[in-house]
Amino acid sequence: MTENDRSDAPPQRPRTHTRSRRANRRVLYVCAYIALAVVLLAVGISWLAGRASVIDSELKSALNLLPDVKNELAANDKAGAASAVRKLQEHTSAAREAAEDPLWKVASVVPVLGANFSAVSEVARSADDVSNLSVAPLVDVFDSLNWDSLVPNSSGTDLEPLREAYPTVVSAAHAMRASAERLQDIETDRLLPQVAEPLTTLRNQLGSVTGALDAAADGAQLAPDMLGASAPRTYLLMIQNNAEVRASGGIPGALAILTVDKGRLSLSQQSSATALGSYTPRITVDPSQEAIYSTRLGKYMQDVNLTPDFPTAAETARQMWKQSTGKTVDGVISMDPVSIGYLLNATGPVEVGTILSGPGSNFSLPREINSQNVVKTLLSDVYAQIQEPPTQDAYFAGVAQKVFEAVSAREVDPAKLIDQIGKGASEGRILIWSAVESEQDKISRYPLSGAINTINSSPARFGVYFNDGTGAKMDYYVKRTVQLLMQCPRDGYAQTTVRIVMTNTAPADASSSLPTYVTGGGAFGVPPGSVQTNIAAYGPTQAHIETAGIDGEKTEFAPHFHNDRPVGVVSLRLAPGQTKTVEFRFDKIVQHTEPDLNVTPTVQPVKDVTLPTAKAACG
Repeated sequence: MTENDRSDAPPQRPRTHTRSRRANRRVLYVCAYIALAVVLLAVGISWLAGRASVIDSELKSALNLLPDVKNELAANDKAGAASAVRKLQEHTSAAREAAEDPLWKVASVVPVLGANFSAVSEVARSADDVSNLSVAPLVDVFDSLNWDSLVPNSSGTDLEPLREAYPTVVSAAHAMRASAERLQDIETDRLLPQVAEPLTTLRNQLGSVTGALDAAADGAQLAPDMLGASAPRTYLLMIQNNAEVRASGGIPGALAILTVDKGRLSLSQQSSATALGSYTPRITVDPSQEAIYSTRLGKYMQDVNLTPDFPTAAETARQMWKQSTGKTVDGVISMDPVSIGYLLNATGPVEVGTILSGPGSNFSLPREINSQNVVKTLLSDVYAQIQEPPTQDAYFAGVAQKVFEAVSAREVDPAKLIDQIGKGASEGRILIWSAVESEQDKISRYPLSGAINTINSSPARFGVYFNDGTGAKMDYYVKRTVQLLMQCPRDGYAQTTVRIVMTNTAPADASSSLPTYVTGGGAFGVPPGSVQTNIAAYGPTQAHIETAGIDGEKTEFAPHFHNDRPVGVVSLRLAPGQTKTVEFRFDKIVQHTEPDLNVTPTVQPVKDVTLPTAKAACG
């Protein structure tokens, strides 16, 4: 027996047991790790939930403070607004700090759910940037940005503070735009509804505010010089008469020179489009527009706005005025009687009893013009009472002068006046063109430019414009509606029908009961009492006009292009009491944005003319 065979030697343990115990230890280690991971995950989730609660609470508190800031500014309480802004900054800073927590950043890169954490971080960051880089600086220069100070008065206005505030406004607008663009870049289709819905709402809100701030920045730059801060400015004032419709509103009637000197307004050199006569040789106008609206664009002041592109009309009018008077104006401003009524909402009634005097001036027109009677007086009663066009134009010009005197001399509520001017501009009833190229470049971004294409308009832009073909003042009696009907896409392209419904509401005996000057007396081949209108429908760039129809029957139309936009023109005649429907069908529309619609401003309220877009239910 060998030494190793002795019975007192310790028995050897089986190797299988050793491996088993080692495996058990590994299992215990793994379980411990899993348990620790679960604990850490639970702690992390709890921590993230706490951070989310903080962010949610702080952003909601910040949102609730915004009305306070707005109300304090509206009440001219800069100290109160500054206090509200400080609280706003505290809340957005707390939200941003929570969203920049290291664990939150780690969660942002986790597959699937990480996009939600990242989106919330961007929202918190954007909110903090807006409060610190936009809202706070604007409140700091609030006194300079007090647009009430821009209201003209008899003693003038100090416009330098507004000029000095311009850099701050531009910086605030840039910060707002940058925040809005960051949020627009977030893909919402990967987000939970609880994150996507508030994000979409915030993006829409920032988008609208961004546009307003951009406009404020441009206004702060343009207003001082355009209101005569550096040197007096002269503008040709055109009163468009909606009773004889033109594409941008109505036929130019009364004319005057509006001088602005450091905020002081004065009207002089009153005249009329008729008095200027015709121009030979014609003023040079864009050939593509002449092809649509005839060479009358450059021949008569009354026809410069047959085109809906007001910059073209205004520049032509400026050249005509210079050729007739030898004087060069700095720009052109257009208004219609409806917008004059808006000014009267702010100024109150004006006495006009002494506008017309002398033999034959005993008219039964109102001695007081107010916001309620101005449209009927200027677009109907004048023609019933006054037969001579020069006297009609003199009355128009006189009313305009009285209203501008009231704007300049009275104690007008600034906020109300600015609101009413803004209303007229938004409806296309107040239009401005500047001969200074740098100024016009900025003006052309906004509706008050009357440009056929603006930077801020929807790419899917449609337009419907009306031009009188009666040669009279019958459009006072025409009621219109215009609506976009969006059909289901075909071959990957959008399709839209533009529907125009028109009714001649003139009395059945209009041929005898209305003045010949109003009906036209058949001078241009249209029976007295009937209304003839040339309708121009515009589609988005690259689109095609497939068909045109009247009352469901296809009709011939004249196809054109203006600034790469397709244009179709149809002529329509309506007897008294008659209603007809015109439709233009546009196809091959490549734009997939929400469409917008621009329509000639008429006697009717815009809301009654432009109906909401109707969309087909597509599967």
